[in-house]
Amino acid sequence: MILIVDDSPENIFTLKTLLELHAFPTDSASSGEEALKKTLRNSYALIILDVQMPGMDGFEVAETLSGNNATKDIPIIFLSAINVEKKYITKGYSSGGIDYVTKPIDPDILLLRVKTFYRLYEQNRVLNQMQDSLRLEIEFRKAAQKEAQAASKRKDEFMSIASHELKTPLASVKAYVQLLDRSLVKDDRIKGYLDRTLAQINKLNSLIVDLLDTSRIENGRLKFNETFFNFNKLLKESVDMISQIYPDYKIRVSGESNALVKGDETRLEQVILNYMTNAIKYSPDIRELELHSSVQDGFLILSVKDFGIGIPKENQADVFRKFYRVEGTAQRFQGLGVGLYICFEIIRRHNGKCWLESEVGKGSTFYFSLPIANPIAEN
Repeated sequence: MILIVDDSPENIFTLKTLLELHAFPTDSASSGEEALKKTLRNSYALIILDVQMPGMDGFEVAETLSGNNATKDIPIIFLSAINVEKKYITKGYSSGGIDYVTKPIDPDILLLRVKTFYRLYEQNRVLNQMQDSLRLEIEFRKAAQKEAQAASKRKDEFMSIASHELKTPLASVKAYVQLLDRSLVKDDRIKGYLDRTLAQINKLNSLIVDLLDTSRIENGRLKFNETFFNFNKLLKESVDMISQIYPDYKIRVSGESNALVKGDETRLEQVILNYMTNAIKYSPDIRELELHSSVQDGFLILSVKDFGIGIPKENQADVFRKFYRVEGTAQRFQGLGVGLYICFEIIRRHNGKCWLESEVGKGSTFYFSLPIANPIAEN
């Protein structure tokens, strides 16, 4: 569309008639102020601008348009019957115009100029669209490349961590067994060595189980033995187990969990234990946990709250990703970064959800939900 700006209705009518006769769509403004308002609302391929207008003259309009990123590229043809001296023509070009036409107008010459600038504008518009598409494609490829590099890095980190985590327990087992061999006859500390050996063996076993579960999830071979059971019983047994392992931790349980659910009891116990052991691991200074269960909209919701180090907001969306570990915790806390990923997959396959709330320095609350079962309806 071409915008005609002139304070004379007769001039606007003449130009509109000429341009529309040659299939150019037009719009008009009778003042500089009106023209500026229209350029903010509409897109124009060309502006034909009268120089001598009351209020804001054509030069001021052009300078304003040139200073705006949205309008600076619109070509401007100045029209003038009075300011025809060289200094005015020079000012017109320096104000942002691409041509300066003096009146009386030669219709054929004006049409040739309009066609030329209109065609150039359209070509430039197409080029800009191609550049935008190319820029988006480049950004997409860069993002994909970055993600691939990140995935490769995570894999390398995993291999390094896995190697370290698996070698350390084995080295400890070997050392304690050697100590047992030396002191079996003459030292009563055998029980202590045995306890430590068993702890390291259990740790190694846990790592291996997590790796196997991760592999089964990836290959679609993680099986579930689903039955109907009372969640309150499962929760109580899980809390009792953790209390025996960590007797110096105070575990408070509140809410209502006396609901029937359908699922793999062993796998869901695995999720509860993982949530609780994670809470203990990441809150070494405050030995308290809070568990709360509730029923909302047909779902049982369990939360496990600790008062530990917390998780930065920018990392919270990634904690359930495979092999993800929050930056800064890898050196202080051992692990492969697969436990929460396994929990997420177990709960997802039970048609539930996992999420968390956390604040650095104040602790974290991890949640999961499970649909409440209706045995009569399912039968």
